[in-house]
Amino acid sequence: MSYQPLADRIRPETFDEMVGQRHLVGPHGILRRMVEGGSAGNMIFCGPPGTGKTTAARIVAAASERRLCRLNATTASLADVKAVISETSNVFGAGGILLYLDEIQYFNKKQQQSLLEYMEDGRVVLIASTTENPYFAIYPAVLSRSTVFEFRPVEPAEMVCFLRRALEKLNEENGTKKGAEEELLLTLASRAGGDVRSAVGLLESAYYLADDTLRKEDCEALFPSFAGSFDPHGDGHYDLMSCLQKSIRGSDPDAAIFYLAKILAAGDLSAAMRRLQVIASEDIGAAYPMAAVIVRACVESANELGLPEAAIPLSNAVIMLATAPKSNSAYLAYGAAREDVEAGRGQTVPEHLRSPLFRGYKYPHDYPDHYVEQTYLPDDLAGKHYYTFGQNKTEQAARAYYDLIRQKKR
Repeated sequence: MSYQPLADRIRPETFDEMVGQRHLVGPHGILRRMVEGGSAGNMIFCGPPGTGKTTAARIVAAASERRLCRLNATTASLADVKAVISETSNVFGAGGILLYLDEIQYFNKKQQQSLLEYMEDGRVVLIASTTENPYFAIYPAVLSRSTVFEFRPVEPAEMVCFLRRALEKLNEENGTKKGAEEELLLTLASRAGGDVRSAVGLLESAYYLADDTLRKEDCEALFPSFAGSFDPHGDGHYDLMSCLQKSIRGSDPDAAIFYLAKILAAGDLSAAMRRLQVIASEDIGAAYPMAAVIVRACVESANELGLPEAAIPLSNAVIMLATAPKSNSAYLAYGAAREDVEAGRGQTVPEHLRSPLFRGYKYPHDYPDHYVEQTYLPDDLAGKHYYTFGQNKTEQAARAYYDLIRQKKR
């Protein structure tokens, strides 16, 4: 007999038995109301692993009296989809087929397009799940015919009650009466990073390690050093990088150092170093030009050290960036200039700025204050301003000098 994971053996059969996702399956949850109202159509379930997407699909199928056919896009092909579709001729009189397509992001555009005909004529109701952002991972035509539901990581306090249920199941199956410390259950729930399946798996391992009572100190080796789901090429990666940058931009050193710790705990050193260099010029910029130099030095140091010591110079960089004055004036100036370039403006540059063979260029260093008035932008952009001085001390000092040398020439 093949092994069936404990999480599958105690899988909830009703919305009431599910943990987490109150916004979807609670008494006033939108998914629950749609299913109970008989209006459950094509759906996209998006969210981290172990948050109840497959369970919810099974409950929807049962409630709508449809036959559930499950495929995983990592291994399925168009032939598998067509085989499911061919079964529709044998289920008339019942509710039809509900096709649950797990990890739909692994289907290419052509494969996703093949689903449209059957979604539109009603022969199949599709529930597709993904751990990625559906608006990037799923073909727009499939999205437009579906309702998107976001599944969120399950909070530890909600997960604990499910772990108690899991322990009861193990005791029942094995004829035991083992107990568990509340501290252990809460630790398991916290270390799972919102993934119920992961927490149940840890509990099952802890059960077989324990004699009469599951204790935290007996199970330390089971706990992962990094809690949560982290794919260096998936949404989790970009979400953490976004959180890091926005915390620094918002001058919150506590949040910034927290997100750095999460990123480094996942071992993503190179991505952290790249992003910090971007932040130094995008968000601190001209307000503190030395930020880019300091971050570069910290990054080079971190690269030479490697983890775990690399965290030390990177922490220094993060705190400095988060507490430094902020300016995005250079970043905005480039964006404005790029718009004109992409619009095809400024095709003909001023003749006196071209090669030394062209006459008329005035060498600023030959003039007082190293400044002389002359035209630099193309004629069709004359007088255009891309850069606006920021209100910080450094840029205001530069503005004062900028205004002074120009006033002297008038």
